[in-house]
Amino acid sequence: MLETFIRVFKKKNLSLAKDKFLLAVSGGIDSVVLCELSKQAGLNFAIAHCNFGLRGEESNRDEAFVKSLAEKYSVDVFVQNFDTVSYASERKLSVQEAARELRYNWFEELRNEGGFAYTLLAHHADDNIETLLMNFFRGTGLEGLTGMPKEKKEAHCLRPMLQMRRKEIEAFAKENNLSWVEDSSNASNKYTRNFFRNELLPQLRSVFPQVDENLLNNIQRFQQTNLLYKELMADLKKKVCEVRGEEIHIPVLKLMKYKDTSLIYEIIKDFGFSETAVDEVLKLTKAESGKYIANKEYRIIRHRAWFIIAPTNTAAQIIVIEKEDSLARFGNGQLKLKFISREKFSLDTSPLVAQLDAKEIAFPLVLRKWKAGDYFYPLGMKKKKKLARFFIDQKLSKTEKEKVWVLESHKRIVWIVGHRIDDRFKLTDSTKEVLQISVSSL
Repeated sequence: MLETFIRVFKKKNLSLAKDKFLLAVSGGIDSVVLCELSKQAGLNFAIAHCNFGLRGEESNRDEAFVKSLAEKYSVDVFVQNFDTVSYASERKLSVQEAARELRYNWFEELRNEGGFAYTLLAHHADDNIETLLMNFFRGTGLEGLTGMPKEKKEAHCLRPMLQMRRKEIEAFAKENNLSWVEDSSNASNKYTRNFFRNELLPQLRSVFPQVDENLLNNIQRFQQTNLLYKELMADLKKKVCEVRGEEIHIPVLKLMKYKDTSLIYEIIKDFGFSETAVDEVLKLTKAESGKYIANKEYRIIRHRAWFIIAPTNTAAQIIVIEKEDSLARFGNGQLKLKFISREKFSLDTSPLVAQLDAKEIAFPLVLRKWKAGDYFYPLGMKKKKKLARFFIDQKLSKTEKEKVWVLESHKRIVWIVGHRIDDRFKLTDSTKEVLQISVSSL
């Protein structure tokens, strides 16, 4: 076991004595063995313990035990008490999810402050089997069938015991006369993992005696397959995704030729969309220009023959404006929208103000940079004119042209922002309501 343990660090070119490591220690047998292996391997380490306050005096007992463990090994110990239930309630998480979030956030704070190379976790092969089964029955993609990674990169965590079986860990603890504390909740099957550990797996072993080895072998196969899958998806994404600044532009027909929902998911998950959003993207393929789906940070917009994935911040090059929006920020400016009855309306001839016949406007509006091929019907004219020609007539410089935005309604340009409205949307004697839009610098 010790050789297997040390090999993990050698493969990563880590120094056992010079690099510092933070051990996540609960006080159970797995984390106690992690401490002993770290000591025997000559690791330079400290201990971190989370008291989630979920088991009353038992939680305090665990904390005291871990502190005594730190004294035994003459290492620093960090202890944090959490109000886990309140945290879960405030963020609408399960208690288990809250504990996981609190734990990893705190470990990363300690790691950064203390200059630790990695946080070491005591997960082992049997944990990995349980994780595989939980993911499978919960519903997952290929990634979920690969079990736990040896390295949790985003949290700077290593699992140096991941290849070890529980029976090996128990034998090691006995051989080294180690003591540990038992978590009484481990016997309760109200937690999903405990149900798999205490109920499902024993029954599976009675039917398939080699089930543990088979599942561990499956994990290895799934991991290898997943690497090939990721390489394939990376190549496909390069073929269909065009990077334009902060935006991703995707030809809808080109994407749909692959007839692969996995490709759609692999594209959108990088922008915080879940697998359930795939069906919404498929609906967008049949939607009109300007329709979109959104999360907190990104929108996937149907714009003519394209999907555009754009951030919802001010730098986005495609802004979707709904009827209820009174303000829209873009680039270095902003639009203010206001509906005015004809009785209260007064004419404003400023090029920075567009006064439009509200009945001719179809929402959502799309605010975007102009592009080659755009045309409109300049106010007072019955023939269309390309914007490129209009800019020449207006004697705009190249840099001035690059700053021009247009406002669209159902694929028709309503306003060359700050320059000219389209004749099709002008006010007439029959106008009853005016949509007034003004532009100003931020």
